[in-house]
Amino acid sequence: MQKRPILFPHLVAYFLQVVAKQWQHSEPTWIPICKRGALVATIFLLLGCNNQRPRSTPIVKEPAILSFVPHDITAFTQGLVIDGDVWLESTGRYGHSELREVERQSGKVLRSVTLPENLFGEGLALFAGNLYQLTWREGLCFVYDRETFEVVGHFRYEGEGWGLTNCDQWLYMSNGSDTMQVRDPASFRIIRTIDVHDHQGPVTQLNELAWIEGEIWANIFETKTIARINPETGHVIGYLTFDHLPLPGHEHPKQDVFNGIAYDPKDQSIWVTGKKWSHLYQIQWPL
Repeated sequence: MQKRPILFPHLVAYFLQVVAKQWQHSEPTWIPICKRGALVATIFLLLGCNNQRPRSTPIVKEPAILSFVPHDITAFTQGLVIDGDVWLESTGRYGHSELREVERQSGKVLRSVTLPENLFGEGLALFAGNLYQLTWREGLCFVYDRETFEVVGHFRYEGEGWGLTNCDQWLYMSNGSDTMQVRDPASFRIIRTIDVHDHQGPVTQLNELAWIEGEIWANIFETKTIARINPETGHVIGYLTFDHLPLPGHEHPKQDVFNGIAYDPKDQSIWVTGKKWSHLYQIQWPL
């Protein structure tokens, strides 16, 4: 990546020269003071805009696998949430997209809602008793009552919908770029955006998301890598690699890419899977 020339020292030097000249003027005392204040403020603004400080290199680790449970190989996993003894799962593909409630130990589908054939299911979040399910290119977010699975509302948004997660207050949404959107669950209005980056620059292809102990974990599309992101700064704290998945004997010809992260706050366990994978895996954490 080509770096831009560092112009800030030259600009600062120029403004310092201007300040010196202002001090030599024989104007009333309050006029130079005002000018000096404005110039000094400009200098500090320029210094504050200097983003040339080195960024820390993310730590890369490969977690061990602690256990695994079965997963429906027809489920094109796009969003995954743990709620007690069940998985809440959003699946994709046109004509096959669903919202599912799945028994965690057996993989049995307990109930499901099928999306219209012209909608492609995407990310999923559980917030304040409601489930929020994105669609890929249709700009539509469904809101379901968690207990009844009935649609209780919907929101429109611009662009694509990929991943979705939440903290105690906001929803966090990805769209395949390096930018995440922070949204108000009540209105789906964008509160702010987060530009995700590491020491080399923007990190794109952010897919499925999970809020884990104050961090946002994001699948990087078409890789077996998860980025651990600081939600305040957008900086990637570390990467987790899963080239050892699926485990030997769990592969099958129709499996698709690595996608799906879920966190259980009750026992702090973390699980990962893939689209049409045969198993979900509990990973060792912390390392």
